[in-house]
Amino acid sequence: MKYSQQLNVKVKDIWEKIHQHPFVVGLGSGELPVESFIRYMKQDYVFLIDYSKLFALGVVKARDLDTMTFFAKLLHDTLNGEMELHRTYAAKLGITHQELEETKPSPINLAYTRYMLNVAQNGSLEELISSLLPCMWSYWEISKMLADYYPNSSKHPLYGEWVKMYSSNEFGSLAMWLIDLLDRLVEGKSERELAILTDHFLTTSRFEYMFWDMVYEGGDWPV
Repeated sequence: MKYSQQLNVKVKDIWEKIHQHPFVVGLGSGELPVESFIRYMKQDYVFLIDYSKLFALGVVKARDLDTMTFFAKLLHDTLNGEMELHRTYAAKLGITHQELEETKPSPINLAYTRYMLNVAQNGSLEELISSLLPCMWSYWEISKMLADYYPNSSKHPLYGEWVKMYSSNEFGSLAMWLIDLLDRLVEGKSERELAILTDHFLTTSRFEYMFWDMVYEGGDWPV
């Protein structure tokens, strides 16, 4: 069994909770409260700013030109594709450009991104990948699940573009490239080294659930 398949087994319970979360279900059914989606768009926008930095660090830590090129593509696509979707949504939702840019990360958001950046700056390339992978991989899984379970979800006037972007073959190919790269990088690793990578993967998967919960329920800094 490949290492990525082992991770998929270990994270199954967490990801099932994510798939059942009312925010995720609401995206597919179209019944998600708009105020929760607005909160998500603003928080995810500032999340992506830090997430992009992980791809820049991937370029730095890459050991060959192909890997450098791939992380550079991820950086470009996030800054100019994924974040552009958020800017388009913001305009549709009445969020001004200034309001979007001045959004402050919630406690969960800040803890999540700082965990990944700490791993990326202080760890190996495989540690960086294991910490950032749950976001991309789970988004692909979520959107495919929604597209299958709610056939009209990609046509929803508000949430449809989100489902279409993350369930696309293009986005899926990026996630699969990272998964394959991680499988190659862990060859010959000791059980202790693999345990560290697994812990990063499970930790950021839990942060993914907490992020969905935060944008659904709210969860800003206490006064």
